Amino acid sequence: MAAVVQTTEKKSPTPKNTKKVGSVKSVETKIYVLDTCVLLYDHSAINNFEENQIAIPITVLEELDNFKVGNETKNYEARESIRIIDRLSKDFTLQQWIPLENGRGGKMKIIMGDSDNPGLADQVFGQKTNDHRILDAALALQKLEKNSTVVLVSKDINLRLKAKALNLPAEDYKTGKVKDMKFAYSGMTTLEDLDASVIRKMYVAGSTNKITTLGDARANNHFYIMKNCSSSALGYFNESKKKIERVDKGYAYGVKPRNAEQAFALHAIQNPDINLVTICGVAGTGKTLLALAGALEQSNKYDQIILARPIVALSNKDLGFLPGDAEEKVNPYMQPLWDNLNYIKNQFGVNERKYRAIEEMRENGKIQICPLAFIRGRSLSNVVFIVDEAQNLTPHEIKTIITRAGENTKIILTGDVRQIDTPYLDEQSNGLTYVIDRLKGKDLYCHITLEKGERSELANLANDYL
Repeated sequence: MAAVVQTTEKKSPTPKNTKKVGSVKSVETKIYVLDTCVLLYDHSAINNFEENQIAIPITVLEELDNFKVGNETKNYEARESIRIIDRLSKDFTLQQWIPLENGRGGKMKIIMGDSDNPGLADQVFGQKTNDHRILDAALALQKLEKNSTVVLVSKDINLRLKAKALNLPAEDYKTGKVKDMKFAYSGMTTLEDLDASVIRKMYVAGSTNKITTLGDARANNHFYIMKNCSSSALGYFNESKKKIERVDKGYAYGVKPRNAEQAFALHAIQNPDINLVTICGVAGTGKTLLALAGALEQSNKYDQIILARPIVALSNKDLGFLPGDAEEKVNPYMQPLWDNLNYIKNQFGVNERKYRAIEEMRENGKIQICPLAFIRGRSLSNVVFIVDEAQNLTPHEIKTIITRAGENTKIILTGDVRQIDTPYLDEQSNGLTYVIDRLKGKDLYCHITLEKGERSELANLANDYL
């Protein structure tokens, strides 16, 4: 019997940026005015607008100067942006249109406000801010370049709204954004009405070579819920092995998967052929717990388990300076990780071997927390590196983390792309979404989305109705 595939994955059409004039295609060039937050998000942004022109308000240079000192990613991006602009202007003044390095004919220059009508945005909004100075510079350029379309590009939603209120076109920085989140990759597919013999062989032999069963749903490092009217099985397909392996709901350090999705996540974490795992899901689906349990189960294969988490306070309200060394300062932000570790430890009695093993690993530094600000420049070998709340990282920060991986290192990224706590990221532009979209189907990488909450009925009620 032919398999019926149930899946929500679908490719969105590629947008057309060209328009036809007669029989010849012509591309409309625009002048894009970049806000500071764009350059702090991606220092190479000025080279990503093809043949269009780039204008940078002089206020942006001032703000980059304020951000250039520090160890955070935004400080690194500010320094790199300054270096790029300095290199481009080597043989020019910044009041000229300077050729860019993108090979598409694009140009760049620094722009000022309108000397004849200074502070228009300040007058309208009743306050002098750097955002309003950037708006004034863009409005002055719009007034000067009447034959061109001037567009403000900003990651700041409110600044874009202010620009549109002043009749200035504005848009988000789109490079690195996933185009269609409606059909986001889930990492698993349900196959209905399979031949009973296929599922029977999965249980008898542990795998099957009948990969034609997957049909159009065939994908590398992908999971399948395989169903017949009277039986079902969980499967995993790897393109290099050319077979579907059975996935079991086995224990990992006292933690047993409660549903198919959790079984898939634990399988990916413990798969020696997979070095990078991403796990998405709402609160209470077990992302962090499974990551820790899977890492502890394999602790004899690695020298260290490193835990990390972006330091973002609730509602972005800073708690102020905290006492102690680096570990003591970040401990309050890492408490959710310790809570999950304590839950795993408490599955055993105080005299049991696994309970004592967790205590010893903490005391000996085999389980360690690491501020992400200190990750640049490191080489992580023989470790499991777990990054929780990865949706609060930019694509560049995620790349920085993954490129730290040395030999025998597994990186696990967990998060919920619908629960972003930083103002300049959204579901389409955060680092976790970016990784999933770019690496799906690649060797060494596996993803699973957890949908069913297992924390409590109350947590599920809040996720569904609040």
